[in-house]
Amino acid sequence: MFETFYGMEATPFSRDIPPEKLYDSPSVREILGRLKYAAERQLFAVLTGDCGTGKTTTIRRFVDRLDGGKFKVLYLSDSKLTPRHFYKGMLEQLGSEAKFYRGDAKRQLHREIELMRGIHGIQPIVVVDEAHLLDREMLEEVRFLLTFKMDAQSPMALILVGQSELWDRLRLQSFTAIRQRIDIQCRLGHFDRAQVGEYVTKHLQYAGVSQQIFSDGAIDEIHRFSGGAARLINKLCTHCLLYGAQNGHRIIDDHMVKRVVEGELS
Repeated sequence: MFETFYGMEATPFSRDIPPEKLYDSPSVREILGRLKYAAERQLFAVLTGDCGTGKTTTIRRFVDRLDGGKFKVLYLSDSKLTPRHFYKGMLEQLGSEAKFYRGDAKRQLHREIELMRGIHGIQPIVVVDEAHLLDREMLEEVRFLLTFKMDAQSPMALILVGQSELWDRLRLQSFTAIRQRIDIQCRLGHFDRAQVGEYVTKHLQYAGVSQQIFSDGAIDEIHRFSGGAARLINKLCTHCLLYGAQNGHRIIDDHMVKRVVEGELS
């Protein structure tokens, strides 16, 4: 609807924007570099951030930049993940039917990984999303998963992705053994005012818009409402564009943003 009114070629604040078209903040570029390093050297990394800051989107961008001929990504996202379903999920993604017992499935996974690395030269990367919801048993299994050949090498790169509370849990004394194994930790923060403006401009450019739609005052209000969280920026900008198109406004100012927040998002 608003796309036609503003002369857009695509929807600017949707979830399906190609990874290469997304806004690159300095912190995101640094995180992508760290994750790539972890992938190349089969390390254990933890990526945390507050709700809505773009953790899963960052992982999507990371995966998109990998060489598919060198890496195989196994992605799991399940709040009720158990060790048995963990191994089952990974083996299914490798095209194998998992054995019933956990120990057998774990040995089966290690064999599949050794074949993948030894014969095909492909390095596995396991990404566990929503990791802040994992229970103690599953977090403990991470430690055993990384123990390989008398702890001389890691069988895979492992990336845990979760909200900030994940790192708070890992700080507990009971998780010391897991915490000590973490090679790289990444923290995804909120955008500042300038970055919010750059974010909005980048996404409008993706939609084929060269002229300014949001005034400086509007960007101030978007930053104030969203706190620099990408998900809330997307939501508010979309509502503002709908409001602007319905009311015939080519420019969205701070008063309009306030009206949308109070009327639709309060």
